[in-house]
Amino acid sequence: MKLEISHLTRYHYEAPAMESVNEIRLTPSTNYRQSCYQHTIMVDPNVSLFSYNDFFGNRVHSFSVASPHGELVIQTHSIVVTDEQEIKRDQELSLQQQLDLLRDDKFINQYAEYLMDTKYTAIDLNSVKQFTGVSTEGIEQQLKQVSEAIYTHFEYDPYATHVKSTLVETLKMRRGVCQDFAHLMIAICKSIQIPARYVSGYHFVGDLQGGHADYVQASHAWVEAFVPGIGWRGFDPTNNGDINWRYVKLCHGRDYEDIVPVKGIYRGSERQQLEVVVDVKRMDFE
Repeated sequence: MKLEISHLTRYHYEAPAMESVNEIRLTPSTNYRQSCYQHTIMVDPNVSLFSYNDFFGNRVHSFSVASPHGELVIQTHSIVVTDEQEIKRDQELSLQQQLDLLRDDKFINQYAEYLMDTKYTAIDLNSVKQFTGVSTEGIEQQLKQVSEAIYTHFEYDPYATHVKSTLVETLKMRRGVCQDFAHLMIAICKSIQIPARYVSGYHFVGDLQGGHADYVQASHAWVEAFVPGIGWRGFDPTNNGDINWRYVKLCHGRDYEDIVPVKGIYRGSERQQLEVVVDVKRMDFE
């Protein structure tokens, strides 16, 4: 499907800011299930953009604004074609073969970044034991069960947590948003030695909301976990659904801190107002 994505980020400062240095990670990736055909970035005040790929292969654009400015506006526009193509399965492995590979030192070293604790995914293993039952059908089915368990036992509540909330808070309240649920699933995966990474992107649900209905859209987050014999597989514990044509991937990393869409520093008043507006449309919608 062809999807059109607009993403606006506006910072309004109480007093003029200056010497602002920023990074943005808002470029859709191109992989086996999606192709980014068009991507533009506009920044006000007008700046020169410097682009590079970070450690995880994500496209990053950086810029600085030296002069005083009352607002900083970042607008991106993308056209992405998604496909429900099934991932190529290298080989069929038995559950025992999968478990043996997960315990192999060479495998552990290769995916060490996605097995270590991070700021957002460190957790007491006893607190997630209830989600770690082994499936006799294989690792992929076990991961689906983990995703379903989070979806079943936690309530989506955009007012319960904030961007710096910890897993301890999420587990205590049993509610949160996609960021919280993605971090929880990553922590569970790592507790059973399965490499897992945080994915940022968009989730199109316009046709489920009455076509062009007026509803609030936002960026989304889900999980990719490595299944031996298959590779990286996507799971969305927020919606307990398959990663299909509705999903557009931007970046991946160990947790949210690795893929913050817009981050930076500036000199000036700490008082500011942030506005984010996201719009995802299906271009061939009839």
